[in-house]
Amino acid sequence: MAVRNFLRSLVVLCAFYGAAGLVASYFIWHGVNGQRGLKAGVEYEQRIADLRQELEGLRAERGQWERRIALVRGDRIDSDILDNEARAALGRVHRNEVVILPPQKTKPADR
Repeated sequence: MAVRNFLRSLVVLCAFYGAAGLVASYFIWHGVNGQRGLKAGVEYEQRIADLRQELEGLRAERGQWERRIALVRGDRIDSDILDNEARAALGRVHRNEVVILPPQKTKPADR
């Protein structure tokens, strides 16, 4: 009887420690790999850094566009910029300009 009680208490104790270990393992695993875990935090930080770099590039591009727009807007218009934009939009050239077209690649003759 004493042996049976000892084994029963040993089994219950092992089951308790096993269940506690499983619960602790569950929370530790999700703390590291879960949706809001340590790895997700590192991935979020990397994504934030990438987006900030992209934002800086977009701000620089916006600054360039604002400078170009400022040249054709307002009291005085830069005639060179206006001329280039009008020619690009209309597909026209001045009569005194020389246009050099690259040679066209010819297809090899079929045999």
